[in-house]
Amino acid sequence: MDRRAFLTARRVKKIALPPAVSFRTESGLNPYQGPWTRNEAQHLLKRMMFGSVKADIDHFASLSMEQAVDELLNPIAALPAPPVNDYSQDTPDPAIAAGATWINDLSKDEELNIARQFSFKKWWAGVMLNQDRSIREKLTLFWADHFGTETNTIRAAYFIYRHNDLLRKNCLGNFRQLVKNVTIDPGMLIYLNGYLNAASAPDENYARELMELFTLGKGPTVAYTEPDVREAAKVLTGWRINPDTFEVYFDNTEHDATNKTFSSYYNSATITGRTGADGALETDDLITMLFTKQEVSKYICRCLYRWFVYYKIDAATEANVITPLAAIFRTSNYEITPVLSALFKSEHFYDVLNQGCLIKSPVDQVIGCMREFNVVFPPAATEYNDTYAMWNYLCNWMILMGQNIGDPPDVSGWPAYYQEPAFHEMWINHDTLPKRNQFTDVMTWNGYTKNEKTIIIDVIAFTKTLPNPGDPNALVSDALDVLYRVPISDASKQTIKQSILLSGQTQDYYWTNAWNGYLADPANMQAMTIIGNRLKSFYQYLMNLSEYQLS
Repeated sequence: MDRRAFLTARRVKKIALPPAVSFRTESGLNPYQGPWTRNEAQHLLKRMMFGSVKADIDHFASLSMEQAVDELLNPIAALPAPPVNDYSQDTPDPAIAAGATWINDLSKDEELNIARQFSFKKWWAGVMLNQDRSIREKLTLFWADHFGTETNTIRAAYFIYRHNDLLRKNCLGNFRQLVKNVTIDPGMLIYLNGYLNAASAPDENYARELMELFTLGKGPTVAYTEPDVREAAKVLTGWRINPDTFEVYFDNTEHDATNKTFSSYYNSATITGRTGADGALETDDLITMLFTKQEVSKYICRCLYRWFVYYKIDAATEANVITPLAAIFRTSNYEITPVLSALFKSEHFYDVLNQGCLIKSPVDQVIGCMREFNVVFPPAATEYNDTYAMWNYLCNWMILMGQNIGDPPDVSGWPAYYQEPAFHEMWINHDTLPKRNQFTDVMTWNGYTKNEKTIIIDVIAFTKTLPNPGDPNALVSDALDVLYRVPISDASKQTIKQSILLSGQTQDYYWTNAWNGYLADPANMQAMTIIGNRLKSFYQYLMNLSEYQLS
């Protein structure tokens, strides 16, 4: 039985042999007309958010597919409150009181900026943890990977936060404008030496990545030249950062005002050199020239596809999904939302082969786990020291698993999203897989404690949210429906039920009686311990299986 037949076996009584095709799937961007059930809603949420919380599944499954996608693509919640000073106990801050935000303070103190860098990372984990019902936070992380920067290189915490805020505010807007904004963003100017780019000594760093990583990509149809990179670098000369105000400005005295002529790949275009303040307009001319190439739309659509759908793009997917998506991108003047709307409403996205086929990133693994089990944290507004410490605990686990938010390995981002042929398989290796299991083991049994406050998976509270937890067969199936994206066999379910929930017994009432006994007397510590330990072993086992690693 092939994978498609296996995955659809539960939905039909008889499986016809699939047609012999040479491609993984030939589905395309036609609107999805199939069933809209909790399964499809969960698939959508797993990809557009971090984890699929039961309350969210309930909400979006009650809508139509079109309504669900539209709501997720149109965030209405306010932007998150900025990070605060959680570090004063270790690093005194003469300008910012404990619990107040530091994002408007232009400190140049190295030690203080390091403390604020860590504050930013903790805060970002908290923002993802407390995301609204929208794609905004998932997409912010996508753009942070696409326009890769490193906090260790930028260093100034003010610029680090500003870059992240820029991506979040523009994540669903116009891509062309986003490229312009990123080009003159102070964090990016520092990271790729744009603030040092001068007529007397053009720096090619940003010009090269602008073409290779941010807009055009690489491939047989992308044929810009080394002289093109040098000419683009000349266009971008003159952008500077005021050392007192930290604001970006254009210094025409550092700008190369000569004409810049490009290769035949750009139709031998010439960007006319401009003098004075008008020199800044050459940046717009350069971006306009780049966007005349259809490769921009195709490259960005491939990046989005690998992040949200599947890591490999074969000829059928290129023809049936990427090419029409790119056409939508161009027709909409490079607005991001129409592209995502077409993708998430397509038959291709809901194709059974595109469900449960991506290995979770460490961020998805950690944040998704906390969200799906509704782990309760102290209120950040009043207990910020403890809460930030707990968010930092999550950050450290993500680092151990291979994803340090704010610090990808380099400007290319995390290799799992671009490194052929492995792509997402790179998240799993002999070191990181045990770390994933260790994290869920710890959170299931002991949790993490700070100042007598503990974050832990409350297995009893989570189980109570399921429809029929007193029935061990329903409990296994319902838990798997929330936590897994691929089915397991009925035989496996029975083994899990008998060995864990029934403690080796064969009759279902061994669990039912234990559960009902607890419900009748929740203060009875012995009854609580009996079901609590069984449930901890149950969820620990589920999260240690390979199926839990898939989204």
